[in-house]
Amino acid sequence: MNMPGVARIGSAAAADRGHTAIEGAPPHKTPERRREGLALEHGDVAREIGTDAAFEEIVGRSTTLRELLESVRDVAATDSTILLSGETGTGKGLLARAIHDLSSRRQRAMVTVNCGALPAGLVESELFGHERGAFTGALQRRIGRFEQAHRGTLFLDEIGELPLDGQVKLLGAVEEQEVERVGGSQPIRVDVRLVAATNRDLQTAVAAGRFRSDLFYRLNVVPLLLPPLRERTGDIPLLVQSFIEQFRRKLGKPLQGVSTESLRRLEAHSWPGNIRELQHVVERACVLARGRVVDVGASLLATAAATATTPGAAAGGFVTLEEHERAYVRRVLEATRGRIEGRRGAAAILDVHPSTLRSRLQRLGLAQPRWRDLAPAPSAESGTPS
Repeated sequence: MNMPGVARIGSAAAADRGHTAIEGAPPHKTPERRREGLALEHGDVAREIGTDAAFEEIVGRSTTLRELLESVRDVAATDSTILLSGETGTGKGLLARAIHDLSSRRQRAMVTVNCGALPAGLVESELFGHERGAFTGALQRRIGRFEQAHRGTLFLDEIGELPLDGQVKLLGAVEEQEVERVGGSQPIRVDVRLVAATNRDLQTAVAAGRFRSDLFYRLNVVPLLLPPLRERTGDIPLLVQSFIEQFRRKLGKPLQGVSTESLRRLEAHSWPGNIRELQHVVERACVLARGRVVDVGASLLATAAATATTPGAAAGGFVTLEEHERAYVRRVLEATRGRIEGRRGAAAILDVHPSTLRSRLQRLGLAQPRWRDLAPAPSAESGTPS
């Protein structure tokens, strides 16, 4: 699972026509002073998270993220197997790279295997290699991923997608620390540090018979859970500014920041696709921007929500029922501008009691106090309920 890289945070954008790149700068300061103050704040954040080069692509300052990175520091120096769990788009690939870069194996290779992309009949050949003539089409010897990662790190991404017969073969290699190429007869000793990642609940998969329990316990030595973006909304302004700086260079536009109203919309969105979804939304807004201030309109977020709830948005072809419910309820709230009760309120549209809806909003993480400020105003032409 590859999350697009996040640029290191630099100084923030200047204010433009009353808009600030990130809300919170004292209003009496000049744009230059606001830039200076925000840059210092980012420097403080960098020191709090750490100056390790391994973390330079990881943006954020939330308590949840800090605690996670502290755990990464603690376990990276060991050779223990690590299982990274979290929703799609939360940055498991970046964290795996950080673990490798902080380990004693950093001078060796980190080899990544996307288990979800391995053809069922070629799992063994990909992981362990094959000898020339081992099967039709094997015109030369191939070194497998385990051998390529010898004395380095082997990152098994989307491990939950590995078919059962492949899980059996992987378990043997993990237990014995040796592999045998397809068509070969001699076992080959390998010294690899395993980091696996999944966006699925492997314990549920074990109970359902879709994942081997013995392999799960072999991989789950040090479990690390990556928080979804909705649980670290305080990092959204930093991520947004980082993406804007990235696309400013890529697009060659004089982009400086995002409008305050746009930032409020972004902070209120549920982000079922997490950081990857945020990056794509900001990129589309940057492409459409005509001035220095980037505006993220409600239509862009509506498109993102529709995409996130389309079959195929998550690994395996579908999002979870809760993710689908969260995106749909949010769209209703945006349409009603946060109104819960009344003939045109969200509860009436969803056909539930207002108190039931409020409880559901708490469960879905949508209990925002500023819905009327965050949602777009209805237009008389569209007939949107007010």
